[in-house]
Amino acid sequence: MTGPEKYTVGIDFGTLSGRALVVRVSDGAELGSAEHAYRHAVITDHLPGRPDTELPPDYALQVPADYLEVLRTAVPAAVHRSGVDPSDVIGLATDFTACTMIPTRHDGTPLCELPAWRDHRHAYAKLWRHHAAQPQADRINRLAAQRGEPWLGRYGGLISSEWEFAKALEILDEDPELYAAVERWVEAADWIVWQLCGTYLRNVCTAGYKAIRQDGRYPSREFLAALDPAFADVVVDKIDQPIGRLGDRAGGLTAQAAEWTGLPVGIPVAVGNVDAHVTAAAADALDPGRLVAIMGTSTCHVVNAAVMQKVPGMCGVVDGGIVDGLWGYEAGQSGVGDIFAWFIEHCVPGRYEREAERSGRTLHEHLTALAAAQHVGQHGLIALDWHSGNRSVLVDHRLSGVMVGQTLATTCVDQYRALLEATAFGTRVIVETLQRHGVPIIELVVAGGLVKNELLMQIYADVTGLPLSCVPSAQAPALGSAIHAATAAGAYPSVREAAARMGRRRQRAFVPIPANVERYDALYAKYLALHDYFGRENTMMRELREANLNPNVGALT
Repeated sequence: MTGPEKYTVGIDFGTLSGRALVVRVSDGAELGSAEHAYRHAVITDHLPGRPDTELPPDYALQVPADYLEVLRTAVPAAVHRSGVDPSDVIGLATDFTACTMIPTRHDGTPLCELPAWRDHRHAYAKLWRHHAAQPQADRINRLAAQRGEPWLGRYGGLISSEWEFAKALEILDEDPELYAAVERWVEAADWIVWQLCGTYLRNVCTAGYKAIRQDGRYPSREFLAALDPAFADVVVDKIDQPIGRLGDRAGGLTAQAAEWTGLPVGIPVAVGNVDAHVTAAAADALDPGRLVAIMGTSTCHVVNAAVMQKVPGMCGVVDGGIVDGLWGYEAGQSGVGDIFAWFIEHCVPGRYEREAERSGRTLHEHLTALAAAQHVGQHGLIALDWHSGNRSVLVDHRLSGVMVGQTLATTCVDQYRALLEATAFGTRVIVETLQRHGVPIIELVVAGGLVKNELLMQIYADVTGLPLSCVPSAQAPALGSAIHAATAAGAYPSVREAAARMGRRRQRAFVPIPANVERYDALYAKYLALHDYFGRENTMMRELREANLNPNVGALT
């Protein structure tokens, strides 16, 4: 590139907040960022302003207006902090948690903003971790297997309760009147782009991974009608829209959105995308074999390959789902950082908190330092990392956490390290499943807030036996979005070329320690035995979960 420096803005819409980042197009330098926490956060107990509207278990809702506040606050603040002249910003792109779904009218107005529907729980955005649609996912899976639906194999044989059709069917089952009022069933990744440029395009990523779109088609009308006759036309009536490729221009920034953001009217807005998938560009890890793990409250794993393989338990394989020209595979773990946070909040004696305070460390840092002093296997524990269910490879959100080997001598430090290791074992299951079914993995690339935990990173390298690279950016998804914005603006001919100039990773930041690898191999065999027993052979966890969700089921059998 030649001429005056130009800049793009990437906006990452996460679970609890949105983050804006200003990036220099010539080299990916990050010049200014800002974060805005959603006012309503995640709605799990009752609807806003209505304490009498108790929500059922496994609900996770959001208010779409909170996303617009990110545009009004975080974007102008990031530009101001960067010192960049807004007139030098040439493009804007966004990424979103997925699958987060918004029921709207034809013009994109969320139903929860309309007085007639404000008190209906299904009128709100269903966050990715809304798992109450598991019964609907079960119906979809049973019917698809019975009918031999050809698309099922591309999703590892199971469709998740987190995805579009299960959540839409949940609305039809529980509130058919509201379902009839839903004129557009919109992925949040596409809704925010719609608000920015006035154009409603479906992005190829979420359409493929979350809406079961394969080879240009969604599930057939016959299949949907067999689920429920009233569901037959959900694609035609509520879902189908033109498809946009990743890195393409969706439209130009509208005057209203320019007023919100302080950016120039008409600059290109890129097609929507998912937080995990844009991060592969931020890491410059778009080549086949580089498994990118975005580790935060949960972990999403994405990797490209030159061929399409059917891999059990994957969230999907999509042509161009991560970058044009390659097959993108997605897998994930529903709980990682959330598990560590739960343990800190509920399972640590007060004296450890006082010790941490005296040493000037957070409680996480203190427990990590104590756990790092142990040798592999010293605690005598094996844990399962299913406190938020299992996304890959079992695809069942009724599964739950367990820890084996506790004695009266077991400490919270022992348990904390066992949970760190459990999440690494969960990632190894995903790695080995991909490799066993013809998808090579040669490098593990980690991004997200947990990168700073060096013990955790070394455990992941030792458990998987892979060299582990780290993405240095604290805002990797937003950086990935900025790379897509540069492509949409024409600064680079492709996302791959933009990523080569603007993305980065610290290669081989952690390498497997042979002695640790050998010890973890033995522990992993025990993890697998526990994994298969509770995940495949025994129904106890599901029965306990059912009793928790429905106290009226009576005694367990």
